[in-house]
Amino acid sequence: MSTEEKSLHFIEQIIEDSLANGFPQVKLRFRFPPEPNGYLHIGHAKSICLNFGLGLKYNAPVNLRFDDTNPAKEEQEYVDAIKEDLKWLGFEWTEELYSSDYFQQLYDWAVGMIKNGKAYVDSQSSEDMAIQKGTPTQAGVDGPFRNRSIEENLTLFEAMKNGDYPEGSHVLRAKIDMKSTNMLMRDPLMYRILHRHHHRTGYEWNIYPMYDYAHGEGDYMEQISHSICTLEFVMHRELYNWFLDQIYDESKVRPHQYEFARLNLNYTVMSKRKLLQLVQENIVNGWDDPRMPTISGLRRRGYTANSIRKFCDIIGVAKRENVIDFSLLEFCLREDLNKTAPRVMAVLDPIKLVITNYPDDKEEWLEAENNQEDESAGFRQVPFSKELYIEMEDFLEEAPAKFFRLSLGKEVRLKNAYIIKGESVVKDAAGNITEIHVSYDEDSRSGSGSEASQRKVAGTLHWVTIKHAIEAEIRLYDRLFIDEAPDSHKEKNFLEFMNPNSLQIIKGFVEPSLATAKAGEKFQFQRLGYFNVDNDTTEDKIVFNKTVGLKDAWEEKGKKEENLLMNTQKEINKYVKEKDESNASLILNSIIENIKSIDNYSLIIQTIIKNIKNDNNALLFSNLILHHSDKVKVKDIEEESLTKLYTMSLKSQLAAVRILAIENLQVDLNNFSLLENQLQDLKKNEKNEKVLQLLTHLKL
Repeated sequence: MSTEEKSLHFIEQIIEDSLANGFPQVKLRFRFPPEPNGYLHIGHAKSICLNFGLGLKYNAPVNLRFDDTNPAKEEQEYVDAIKEDLKWLGFEWTEELYSSDYFQQLYDWAVGMIKNGKAYVDSQSSEDMAIQKGTPTQAGVDGPFRNRSIEENLTLFEAMKNGDYPEGSHVLRAKIDMKSTNMLMRDPLMYRILHRHHHRTGYEWNIYPMYDYAHGEGDYMEQISHSICTLEFVMHRELYNWFLDQIYDESKVRPHQYEFARLNLNYTVMSKRKLLQLVQENIVNGWDDPRMPTISGLRRRGYTANSIRKFCDIIGVAKRENVIDFSLLEFCLREDLNKTAPRVMAVLDPIKLVITNYPDDKEEWLEAENNQEDESAGFRQVPFSKELYIEMEDFLEEAPAKFFRLSLGKEVRLKNAYIIKGESVVKDAAGNITEIHVSYDEDSRSGSGSEASQRKVAGTLHWVTIKHAIEAEIRLYDRLFIDEAPDSHKEKNFLEFMNPNSLQIIKGFVEPSLATAKAGEKFQFQRLGYFNVDNDTTEDKIVFNKTVGLKDAWEEKGKKEENLLMNTQKEINKYVKEKDESNASLILNSIIENIKSIDNYSLIIQTIIKNIKNDNNALLFSNLILHHSDKVKVKDIEEESLTKLYTMSLKSQLAAVRILAIENLQVDLNNFSLLENQLQDLKKNEKNEKVLQLLTHLKL
């Protein structure tokens, strides 16, 4: 049987070329070099799968090297978490190494560079150094300490090492080229003074190497053949090679740096600094909060290692940056869980259902399939009796034609059980339904083979018996942000896009087979989604995290919002043409309510900009969105686009457009000033009373 071979990605092709040109395969060596200053996130998973995947493909060692050169931000907690994440993902490293293992060698090499006139101690302030370094379009100039004598540099550097100077008083810089077009080559920092406790070396060192210096030299000491970094290190490659030039021995393997596109995922942030902010400000409940994109958070939420590895395999390795849709990660998860997660029944929004013709004292155990995707999963027994819980949304007293659940006078099947028919309801004093009364067909039990059991009905409902149900805490998790790119908008804090509904905690009921479920076990709650037993579970309380729904709710929501905006724009035409003021007012109110209901910030911005054109209805739509949406403000729109909107709107033949433009300008002082002359001209020639009234109140 033939199998389709997967084409090589460009890193693999580079390695194949190296081997073809005579590089010995036994000398292939890779590394994964995290900085222990935070927890790993899904972006790191791509690098992990790439490096360890190459190790497996070429039977080559892969080191885990912690680049621990900044004790101000690094902690043992992060080291331990990173190791746990790697093991969970299914990878084993050859050696566990640390940049701090090389501190003495790095120091010795730095002394050698001073002696060779390739490094010097600079005593300028960081502000003066930044000025002296120039700009991308302006060459740097030599600093006042660049030509210190070798002896003075050696004395100062040793004193820095001994802790004789305060932080910020001196740095060691490489002496390269202050006029280089690559600003990283303009005498980059090699060492800075830090009187901080290091998680491995304690207070032994008072100076610490910069990442750019330690990284390549660490690769060299470990004899890494292919040093794989993300694209932001492209400009660093020249410096990487320069540092290697100072120490390279031709008898050894010389590492080469290659760059690939990092993983960018929508509806999240990947910056460690921003993730740390979420933790420190208690916006989330720690690094492993199930809403976080950290590997530990995904694990706690119920993601599988296999689904993450599959996701990284699907997105591949490329040279060009792109944004991956979060729904692809969820797709990989559903695909994996569908094969492995047992099916169980749980009710999250319960309402009591009473089978009136079922004997009061009767109780039976029905057979239920554990997973139809896995023949070896077998069956389990679930209890059935007179009183059950079903989902509140699965019943309507009077239902429309396409409602395929329970209603009065209609039949549905209870999963693994009987066909029931809605008979009546019991309501409280406020008119709320408290009980649903149904009758059942005794001959319709699932799997019995009877004629009644094979009768087709509108739908099938899940349920739990009240007598046997186990109360559980259910944590309904959703995406942490409501915008596709929460940290990409100018002058907007990414925290403004937090999803207020990212966590809802409710009480639900689950079938008794889950009484002994352990933390980390995963289940499909039938018709509801996939759930994972949380670490907070105790003998007295079971806690479930919603991992992912059975369908992509966000894709559905996105399409709904896009369609709603399109349909709303069509309503603009009706509003403009409507002669009756009362009807026009109703249409306008509907338009405004639709605008207010849209959460997608990026979609709103795009719609406003797209409708800035010489069309009265389009201009009216843009102004209405700008005026009524609470998700976007005038400062969020590019000034050029906004000015164009106002200029065209004030010339519009529709008075409604002119009115809205003036009202929007009242909160946009910058454009108000720019367009003051146009507003004055409009005031002289305006015929519409409402527009004139608005203009009169303006201080023109």
